[in-house]
Amino acid sequence: METDKKAKLEFAVRMTCDSCVRTVKGALEKAPGVHSVHIDLEKEEVLVETALTSLEIQSLIESTGRRAVLKGMGGSGQDLGTAVAMVGGVGLVKGVVRFLQLSQDQCLIDGTIDGLQPGPHGLHVHELGDLTQDCTSCGEHFNPFGKQHGGPQDTERHVGDLGNIFAGPDGRASFRLEDSHLKVWDVIGRSLVVDSGEDDLGRGGHPLSKQTGNSGERLACGIIARSAGLFQNPKQICACDGVTIWEERDRPLAGKGRKVTDPPSANL
Repeated sequence: METDKKAKLEFAVRMTCDSCVRTVKGALEKAPGVHSVHIDLEKEEVLVETALTSLEIQSLIESTGRRAVLKGMGGSGQDLGTAVAMVGGVGLVKGVVRFLQLSQDQCLIDGTIDGLQPGPHGLHVHELGDLTQDCTSCGEHFNPFGKQHGGPQDTERHVGDLGNIFAGPDGRASFRLEDSHLKVWDVIGRSLVVDSGEDDLGRGGHPLSKQTGNSGERLACGIIARSAGLFQNPKQICACDGVTIWEERDRPLAGKGRKVTDPPSANL
């Protein structure tokens, strides 16, 4: 289910002057779905309360010519848990999906996945965080109550049934979902899988409909790991290799290409 539930997003943003602050704040405050903006120039930090996806907020900030990196997510109340899955798979499919527990019975899922074929793709939490055989070793859908497969709004569904995400003509799926069955503390250490086809939500006539939604092969996957909530990530630079958080977004986590030095970005 798409949601207009507000979340707080913490971004690191390269800013050097009061003019930077005014420009970034102006770009954000004029956007529908942005409820409040707080900027700390000294910390190069932007806190946004919004119903928009993290990608939409990042794009608004970067429309001003400044790089932005999401550092943390939180709700309006007590921090009940956050998690992240770095998803990768066949071909150029890759993305990041974040989980935020807004309340005891509401989990927000915010993600962007690139490299998909245009159209719907099934999205599910699987029981195992095992990528030793790529996505085939992730086990079945997370289904602790032994139910049949269904849609996100169904009573009869796997806990891991998140329905479909939709990729546009550019192959990008950007989504913000709210789920009343999923709990962050139950899925950390498990895996998130994107399928090649549409999930029929258990309503199709195929033999796999009540098992997997007949959504095709497992296209991409990633282990769900605990992540930083608001103000829990002080990182600005990786001490081991000197890569900044802005550079890291475009670099592999390790290996070839990690230490390439980019020319400095202009601060407008």
